Amino acid sequence: MLREIGRVVAVEATSVWVETIPSSLCGKCAARAGCGQGIVSRTTGHRGLVQALETSTVRAQDCRVDDEVEIELPESAVLKGSLLVYLAPLLFGITAVLFAQPYGEFATVVAFLTGLGVGFVFVRIATHWVFPRQSFEPRLSAVVQAPPISASSTVIARQ
Repeated sequence: MLREIGRVVAVEATSVWVETIPSSLCGKCAARAGCGQGIVSRTTGHRGLVQALETSTVRAQDCRVDDEVEIELPESAVLKGSLLVYLAPLLFGITAVLFAQPYGEFATVVAFLTGLGVGFVFVRIATHWVFPRQSFEPRLSAVVQAPPISASSTVIARQ
């Protein structure tokens, strides 16, 4: 399970928007010195905005703006998502090349690009119909620290 701590910036009916900086994962990555994400986040201070779905243990309505929450994403979601997004279009492109090879080099290039495009369309359809989108989205796992309630605290809620 991949876990990250972030700050709640908005609360919706069944999810919360969490502002994170990918520090815990970036520190463990072997490519941290040459990674574009790590360099950009360190130099610009850019923080990621993530929508985290509620779970049976932590509901979105239990969170307030400025709460620190822990969000989690199963490794299987990262693996399935990577395979789906990267491998499926390549397999479609390679399959198209195998069928177009007898027709010459130009037909092979056009077939690969067409197969790649069909692969991306397949990924789009698969994420809507075959694999539920919720299986690839992070979920709330715990409220780590809630700020003290003050008279000026406001909760941003969208329906």
